[in-house]
Order: sequence, then structure tokens, then C-alpha cells
Amino acid sequence: MRVPLPALLCCSAASLLLLLLLPWRRRRRLWKKVKEAQQRQERSLVRMEAAAQRFREQHPSVNMTSILSLSLPELSQKLRDGSLPLEHVFYTYVSEAVRITIETNCITEYLEECETQLKKAKLTGKPGLLYGVPVSIKDSIDCQGHDSTLGFIKNLNKPAAEDSVVVQVLRRQGAIPFVKTNVPQSLISYDCKNLIFGQTFNPLLYTRSPGGSSGGEGALVGGGGSILGLGTDVGGSLRFPAAFCGICALKPTGNRLSKKGIVSGVPGQKAVAAAVGPIAKDVESLALCMRALLCEDMFNLDSTVPPLPFNEEIYSSTQPLRIGYYETDFFTMPSPAMRRAVREMKELLEDAGHTLVPFELMNVDYVVFNFCLRGLFADGGASFLKKFQGELEKSSTGLLFWLAKSPDWLKTLLSWIAKPFMPRFSNIVRSMRANTVDEVWSLHHEIEEFCHQFTAQWKKLNLDVMLCPMLSPALRIGYPVKLSVAVSYAMLYNALDFPAGVVPVTMVMEEDEEELKSYQGYFQDWWDQTLVKAFRDSVGLPVAVQCVALPWQEELCLRFMKEVETLALKKNSLI
Repeated sequence: MRVPLPALLCCSAASLLLLLLLPWRRRRRLWKKVKEAQQRQERSLVRMEAAAQRFREQHPSVNMTSILSLSLPELSQKLRDGSLPLEHVFYTYVSEAVRITIETNCITEYLEECETQLKKAKLTGKPGLLYGVPVSIKDSIDCQGHDSTLGFIKNLNKPAAEDSVVVQVLRRQGAIPFVKTNVPQSLISYDCKNLIFGQTFNPLLYTRSPGGSSGGEGALVGGGGSILGLGTDVGGSLRFPAAFCGICALKPTGNRLSKKGIVSGVPGQKAVAAAVGPIAKDVESLALCMRALLCEDMFNLDSTVPPLPFNEEIYSSTQPLRIGYYETDFFTMPSPAMRRAVREMKELLEDAGHTLVPFELMNVDYVVFNFCLRGLFADGGASFLKKFQGELEKSSTGLLFWLAKSPDWLKTLLSWIAKPFMPRFSNIVRSMRANTVDEVWSLHHEIEEFCHQFTAQWKKLNLDVMLCPMLSPALRIGYPVKLSVAVSYAMLYNALDFPAGVVPVTMVMEEDEEELKSYQGYFQDWWDQTLVKAFRDSVGLPVAVQCVALPWQEELCLRFMKEVETLALKKNSLI
């Protein structure tokens, strides 16, 4: 039977209309999920505020300011000996966390079961090392019954079936996880923004980034709304927030703490070691957290974690240290304040009786491009790109996302064309090409050889630890996504899988700002020009140094961090 032409045209028009409507309907469903998640976030904050308000009305005489002024060791001791009631501490931090998140947008969800845990803790009275301590948890760390979104809409309404191992151990040690905190979409960024929960701001200056990807943790702990946080680090994701927000963090050796139940930004890659670690206002708090986590519960729950309990003798040692140091990696030119921070700390350490030895870094550009970038995106960015399928926003990672979408032939062509004029851009593009299995194995072998060479250089100088710069002060919001190359100071120690911590030691001064006017950078390319803009107008913001030890020597790293912190505090108190 022959179909009349008008009917055929009608059918075609209807089909075309349907094809046009389908994407619109899909986007509408996604926006609805985003709106629902934002409403849940708002309800969480309302519940937190209501709980805190009820407590304040029932206990008007509680001195919240004095509770907030206690260090974690002081607080935990008072909680364990009963001189400070659990609910006083808990609701003080709930109240402060609400205030900080209103200012910085750092909390994504209130873990309501924490109030039930608080009541049980009062009844059981079996204090662990972190008994009654409220702890904040990064979005990507699983908490039973709650989403681990990584800023992706597809991960909404998919609550974790059980707690991650580190959260289980925290609970067994008496800690009370009470909120989850914001991250950048995909975690592959050192800013903190996603379409669902929006931009998180630095509590010290709202025009600045809090760092990332543990940016919500940095903002909450740095602002005083949490006394201890747990985050992850695959390229500086704990150390950037600590440096930007003026607090301390430790990235342990990759497998010192369990990663079971933690969602990765690029699952499966082994070239760049990810780690779980604590973030807090001072080094002693980090040490207490590591003491609590490195216990039989951790080793029994995850047999892949080596049973190495916290070595108190190493941490409490007062023997003089032999310390390697460098002021620059000759890839990312340090800001004047960064360079000064290392120089001043070198002098303070020498005056305190330690021996400082110059350490010559070599081929950091090769490490960044061929180990870190190529290692993370060894499949040409295919698995990274897959995470963005079906999402509304796909631009939060800037250049990396665009390159992951590009075919290998175009990357090869662009790399060749750009090499004479923009060598760093050329290297980035080349590093984003897909590798064969044989090439990936060769890459892993090359990284192993580099680690052996670096360690040999370290041991030839008979070093205990290393003092080096950390990118700081905090960059302006929106700049980290433009400056992915500036991760070199942090990411080196993920490639090496060395423990590394961050300690704030000084702040940007007027003379640093003046000296910044002549900042050129080593390549004088677009990234160097952009970095100087990101650093400007930073007087008064904190500047950190990085402390490093050999693999599995977290206690020695913390001991060194404690020494740096003590000397910095003493110096700053005399100014």
C-alpha cells in the first residue's frame, strides 16, 4: 500500500520532533536530580543548625569558644577522662561547621546517624584514641547510606553499602564522622567546584581557592568547623588545601592506610600513587590520627595494608636530623614568598642544630609529563572521559578534558606544531596519547628505575628527610584549572610514593608582593604569565613548606614536620 506524501511528511516531522525532545527531556531529568541534591544539602544544613540551636538553648552556659580553642590531643584527653561532655564538643563543632559552610560552601551532607552514634558512645563508655571526636570526611570516602558523588550527577542517589575501612576504624576508635565535604568534579583538579554543590571558597579570603581535590576538608578544617578531616591525595589533593588554607596535612605512602571503599578519580591506574591521609590545624593532631588508624582493626579489615603500627620512638626522637633541601624544582618557578619560606626554615633548622644539605633535583619536567600525566592518562584519557558521559557540565578540568576527547592523530600533530613555540603545551599533548600495553609496562618499569635513582641520591647524601617548597599562597578562584602544570612540587612525591606533609611557616609580605612584579617563570609561556596573576594581591595569606621522608617512614616525616612547626611558631611569636 502506498503511503500518502502528507502522512509521510507528518511522520517524519514527528520523528524529528521526538529526536529533538529526547535530549531536552534527559537534561531536564538531570537538572531535577541536581536540584534535589541541592535541596538535600540545604535540608542538611537546616537540621545541623536546628540541632545546634536546641543544644545552645538547653546549655546556654557552655563556653564554645574555649572548646574550639583546644587542640585535638587536649580535646581527646578531656573527652576520654570525662572532664568534657561528649555532647558539648559535638554540638559546638556542629554549630561552627554550619557557620563555616554558610561562608565557604564546604559541606555537602550532614551524616544524621552521627547523633545516634553520639548517644551510643555516651552509654557504652569504651573510649578509643579518638573517643567523641567529630571528624569530617571527604565526599569520595564511602560512608554507609550516603553518596560518594565526585561531583558527578550519575553518582547521586547511589548510597554506599558500607563504610570504607578508614571510616570503620575511625568509628571503632570512638570518632564520630559527622559531615561529608565538597570536591571538584572528577577529583582531577586542585580547585573545588562542581555543578551539583557549586564552588567552595577559602575561609581566609573568599576570592581564593581552598585547593583541591580535598577542598571542602581544607575549607572546613581551616575555618575551624572541624578539628580533624580525612581526605585523599593523588597529586597534592591533601597538600594543596592545607597550604592554601594555612593548616597541616600528611600524604602517607600509598598503602600505609587502607583505600578500600574509597572512590578514585582514575580507577585502576598504578603509575601515580594515591593515598588517604589526615588534615588538621597542627602536626600533633595528624600524629594522633595516624596512631588511631594504624591499629589491628585496620590490618584485619584490609589485609593488603602492611601491619605497621605507629612507631612512637621515631616520632618522639630528638636526635638532630640530616635534611636535604631545595628552593625550586626548575619547572614551576616558586613565588618570592615560597622561596623565602624555604630559605628561612633552612636557617632556623640549622640554628636548631640540624644539618642542611643541598639536594639537586633533575628532570622534573620529564617526571610531570612522562610519569604523572602520561601515567594518569595512559589510555589516552578514555576512562577519564567515560566518567563525564551523560553529565551536564564537562568543562571543570579544562585542557585535560579537551585533550581526552581529541583523537591521537590530532594530539601528535598539535604536539609537533607547538614544540618550537610552546614546549610545555607540546609535552602535555604528547603525554595524553593512548599507550599500548607494552608501553604501559615500560612506563611502570621506568618509574621504578627513577624511584631507585632518587633513593640512591638521597642515601648517598645520608639524608633523613627533605625540606622543599609547596605551591602557595592560595591561588585566585578559577585559576587552578588553568594551571594544571603547577602541580609539580606535590605530584613528584606521588610518582615516587614518598610520604609528604605540609606545614604553614610564614605569610606573604609586602616585599614578596613587590618582588613578584619581576616574576618571569622558567618558560615565560602562558602558564607562567597566568601563575603570576594567580599569586597577586596575597599579602597576609599563609605560605607553607613541604616535608618529605622515604617510603613507610610516616613517623619520621611527622617528627620533621613537628620540628618545622615548632620553629615557625617560635619565630612568628617573636615578630
